[in-house]
Amino acid sequence: MLGINVLAQEKRQMGTKKTRASKQPQQRTPTFLLELPLQVEAGQAKRLRAHLEAGRQLYNAILSEGQTRLRRMRADPAWQQARGIPRSQKQERQAAFSHLRKQYGFTEYALHTFAKEACCSWIADHIDAVLAQRLASRAYQALNRVCLGQARRVRFKSRRRGLASIENKRNDTGLRFVLEPPEAGNGGWLEWKGDQLPALIDWNDPVVKHGLAQRIKYARLIRRPASSPRAQGTDRQGDRYSVQLILEGVPYQKPKHTVGSDTIGLDLGPASIAIVPREAETRLEPLCAELRPAEQAIRRLQRQMDRQRRAANPENYDEQGRAKKRGKEGLHWKTSARYEQTRRRKASKERKLAAHRKSLHGRMVHEIVRVGNTVILEKISYKAWQEQYGRSVGLRAPGMLIEQLRRTVARTGGTLIEVPTRSTKLSQFCHGCGRTSKKPLWQRWHQCVCGIGPVQRDLYSAFLAAFLSTANDVPSCARYAVPWEGAEARLRVAQERLQERAKEGQHVSRSFGIPRAGARLPKNRGEATQEPLFLLRGGRLEAWKYRPEPLLH
Repeated sequence: MLGINVLAQEKRQMGTKKTRASKQPQQRTPTFLLELPLQVEAGQAKRLRAHLEAGRQLYNAILSEGQTRLRRMRADPAWQQARGIPRSQKQERQAAFSHLRKQYGFTEYALHTFAKEACCSWIADHIDAVLAQRLASRAYQALNRVCLGQARRVRFKSRRRGLASIENKRNDTGLRFVLEPPEAGNGGWLEWKGDQLPALIDWNDPVVKHGLAQRIKYARLIRRPASSPRAQGTDRQGDRYSVQLILEGVPYQKPKHTVGSDTIGLDLGPASIAIVPREAETRLEPLCAELRPAEQAIRRLQRQMDRQRRAANPENYDEQGRAKKRGKEGLHWKTSARYEQTRRRKASKERKLAAHRKSLHGRMVHEIVRVGNTVILEKISYKAWQEQYGRSVGLRAPGMLIEQLRRTVARTGGTLIEVPTRSTKLSQFCHGCGRTSKKPLWQRWHQCVCGIGPVQRDLYSAFLAAFLSTANDVPSCARYAVPWEGAEARLRVAQERLQERAKEGQHVSRSFGIPRAGARLPKNRGEATQEPLFLLRGGRLEAWKYRPEPLLH
């Protein structure tokens, strides 16, 4: 009997190994998103808020447990020993860290197990097991960024901000989107915990029609605050709900968004972009210049919030108007109704600014791809830009522009090549004499004794990138001799266009090196000049500010 049992056990083990070996790995398919607004009634909105509140508390519990495990793992002397292993020994270093993660339960699946235990009592009535696993994965990703040194800390979800989104793993259970067949009415709704939330579907929109024809991988519920509870499509708390469908395939390509075949060189700055194709028209423009009015409005609201905060909390400031240092208990800040109203206005403007910026990025990307789908640019650390040019990068988000360009170029069958700056040195190289000379940041024009220039520095770097060989990323003189004869005139036209823009009074950053950059001309001919005329009106000497036409001399 013992021999038979051993033989049967060996057969089972052999069968298990054969099954694991024959199992095909899961194939990854392209994915895109489609967002649809939802119609939510008052009772449904109340239940959705309860579901999201339960998800918030579960997420915070998982995050707290994972943070505790991370601190214990880092306190272990073996952690410092693993960090001391040279990076050249990749396998030994990886094995040491992997052993520590398993020992202290700092893995994604370990947090899944904890989420299964924590999702009990009243939380289980709102969050099912699959959603709990997704929240655990979300918490692990945030903690893992801290573990790898990519973030300083994790952020817990406060009760006031709440949980803004929750998603599922698949579309056959729990939170799922149901689409009716054409003969049944072509309707669709998001189903969750017995509630059916109808989606507003515009079948005349080709983007929506193309997206709903694809297979739905899973659904994501999104909650966004509106400007006020009286806004259209909001609940009593002033929130709008929508569903994001994660679909299989590629997004719809509009007929107006054609794809070119040229090779384009880009030179991206914190507030500017230079586009130089090999054959088409060159451009040098401010990046997202249309965002300036919204930025100024947000700054005014920020100053107003600061005044309201100071008026409501005078005890939290010293004699010089500086905020006092927080002690062990911290400072208690009181907020007035006017302050909360201003805060909502500022949040609404920031949401509109983000949407406007995304639209400008999309327009810029399609304009680039319309010329060519092979893009060459220098590889830049956008995190370093955040430290040096935080305000400009926070407003224009050049890193997001490059990510969107990378996705669009890959979808259209093109390539985006990022060349290293240390080997190319495009902003220091001169193709006329082949010399490399360092230029300070304030020097915005390239002019060499060999006769090349003057040419704007960003345009010249983009020109060098456009004709750079992908096989050898080191620029050479012979590579640019012929292209420069046709490109010099196109670069000069882009410079003159920018100078005319500055002379007309439009905003041009000083980083372009234009003499009139930052200058302002009168908006109309009747506006007062710097030396106005004076009139005697009612016994007072007043300036004549408005006149229909300039004075004749």
